[in-house]
Amino acid sequence: MANIVAIVGRPNVGKSTFFNRLVENRDAIMDDTPGVTRDRHYGYAEWNGKFFTVIDTGGYVTGSDDKFESEIRKQIDMAIGEANAVIFMVDAKDGLTGYDKEFANLLRRHKKPVFLAVNKTDTPNKSIHAVEFYELGMGDIYPMSSANGSGTGELLDELVKLFPSDGLEDPHAGIPKIAILGRPNAGKSSLLNALLGTERSIVTDIAGTTRDAIHSRYTLFGKDFILIDTAGLRKKSKVRDQIEFYSVLRSLKALEDCDVCIIVLDAERKLESQDVNIITLAAKQGKGMVIMVNKWDVVEKTSKTAEEFRKEIYEALQPIDYIPVIFGSALQKQRIYQVIEKAVEVYHNKTKKVPTSELNDALLPEIARNPPPSYRGQHIQIKYITQVNTAVPSFAFFCNHPQQVIESYRRFLENKLRLRFDFSGVPVRLFFRKK
Repeated sequence: MANIVAIVGRPNVGKSTFFNRLVENRDAIMDDTPGVTRDRHYGYAEWNGKFFTVIDTGGYVTGSDDKFESEIRKQIDMAIGEANAVIFMVDAKDGLTGYDKEFANLLRRHKKPVFLAVNKTDTPNKSIHAVEFYELGMGDIYPMSSANGSGTGELLDELVKLFPSDGLEDPHAGIPKIAILGRPNAGKSSLLNALLGTERSIVTDIAGTTRDAIHSRYTLFGKDFILIDTAGLRKKSKVRDQIEFYSVLRSLKALEDCDVCIIVLDAERKLESQDVNIITLAAKQGKGMVIMVNKWDVVEKTSKTAEEFRKEIYEALQPIDYIPVIFGSALQKQRIYQVIEKAVEVYHNKTKKVPTSELNDALLPEIARNPPPSYRGQHIQIKYITQVNTAVPSFAFFCNHPQQVIESYRRFLENKLRLRFDFSGVPVRLFFRKK
């Protein structure tokens, strides 16, 4: 059984600050604005040799103006349901509030072990205010400070005693990571929820609903992988505030950390300049890619529409024309599993190792039939090819004039490699070395 703890409470009590302290990283976005965290956000922590999963949640409120209020409450409920134990965080500065009392009653119904963490008690004077929280009837209280860490040790000592096992240091180690990227409102969270069959991410028509990068473990076709839902990537000039700025940073970090990206396009808006920017950035970072044209169910179509759309995409992306394109609908669950199947295939292409003998047997006859153009009357002779051990499929061609192999011939060799060994969806890098 996994060791899982959920951090819950009303907005702005310091849940995300404590989450970041536990996972020893600034994974969760922190801001003084209430309601910054919306979805469930997972991380991994260790205390006294026990490894456990931590879930950060949005702030519990009722009757507010926040459009996401009921969805956030659903996410909190799911997090508590998953957890072995709950850290219920309150704020000593604000004192006991009606929301705290209401939430304490909700927690009692779940019948999970609850640790009442009274945050912002970083001085003896402030610690005195913690005693009023005994009124909640939740047992012992733990005065602490998320910001400087004081008092957290006592809480964690008691928490880890409840865990049934030592846990795994990193349950996601060695598992392929697939990030879902795209502009705001393209349907990224809808795709994640459709695949998982649960409301893992909050979905609304409001652009910018997702803020943190949301990681989910997923099994399909007998394979395990991590799906990462991200905030929409928009142009710098369109980023309106600090929270959105950090959301974009989290998305870029998810891109950096993943193995394969699913780039979601909005069929009604077609390929826009920001989509091209995202794809170009992913290619530069050597990521595998699949394009999903979402909302295909609402587009008026003829038998040629898909092929014309695909052609437009490839023309706009030149020379990045090796990405599989799948047309579907997250809401209608149309071809969503095909998208994942293709992403897994692209991951295998990205990690493929071609034996040196196969490379030379396949490509040297092609090179003999179509040799590279001469340099100053001298023939360029490619004698030997081998795959280089890197994260992106890379090949070294050994020849007498490596600097003089022209770009069009490099493209010719790359196309032959792709045709013979199937590197669909993956950037391929070619290096020319002195033999």
